[in-house]
Amino acid sequence: MKTNENYMLTGGARIGRANATYPLADLYVDKKILKINASIVGNLVFRPEDIISIETYNFIPLLAQGIKINHKIPNYNPKVIFWTFKEPSMVISEIKATGFLDDHNSALFMEDEPILEMQKQGGFPIKKNVAIFYVVAWNILLLCDFVPFFLNFSTDKSPFGFGVITAIGLLFFSAILILFSKDFRILILKAGRNFEDVKKTIYLILFLSAFMLLNLMIMKIAIGLENFG
Repeated sequence: MKTNENYMLTGGARIGRANATYPLADLYVDKKILKINASIVGNLVFRPEDIISIETYNFIPLLAQGIKINHKIPNYNPKVIFWTFKEPSMVISEIKATGFLDDHNSALFMEDEPILEMQKQGGFPIKKNVAIFYVVAWNILLLCDFVPFFLNFSTDKSPFGFGVITAIGLLFFSAILILFSKDFRILILKAGRNFEDVKKTIYLILFLSAFMLLNLMIMKIAIGLENFG
C-alpha cells in the first residue's frame, strides 16, 4: 500500500539462513528510512546511505520471489531478502517513488542516532543471553522425556510427558507475559525494541503452543482412561 510518500507491504523475509514466511514480515519505506520487520527473525532499519543497491530476486518465480537488499551495515547479515507475491520490479519502482534511493546525504542528523544504535545491536530483537536461556531450557526439558523413553527407562506409552508439556508451557506463558507485561518485554528485548517488533511471532507462538498443550492434555486424559479401564 502506498500513501503519499510512504510505501508499506506485507510479505515474508529471509535474513541469512532464517526465514519468515508470509505474512510474518512487513516492509516500510519513506524518503528517510527503509524498515524490514520480520518479527523474531529480525528487525532491520536502513538509511539511504546504508544501501548499495536493491535488486530483484527470483528463487522460484511467483512462489519465492522478492527484492534483495545489498547493504553495508557490518552488524546485519549480508543476505537480506523481502519475499512478496507482487512483481519484484514493481516493488522496487514503488520504493524509488518515495525518494528513498535519491537521498544519500552522508551528514549525520539527530534522528539518525536511534537508527545507528539499532544497527549496532544487529537485527535479532531478543537479548542474546535470553535467547541462549530459552534454547538450553527447551532442549533440557525435551531430553527429560525423550531420553528415558527411547532408552526404555520409562513406562509411559508416549514420550510426551512432563518435560514436553513444561517446554511448551514455557513458550506459552512467556508469550503471555510479552503480550501484557511491559517489565517482561524490557527484560527480554533489546533496548529500543518494543512489542510491535515481535508481535506477529508472539501471536503465532500463543496459537501454536495453546493448540499443542490442549492436544497433549487430551492425549494424557485418553491414555489415563485407557489405563484405568
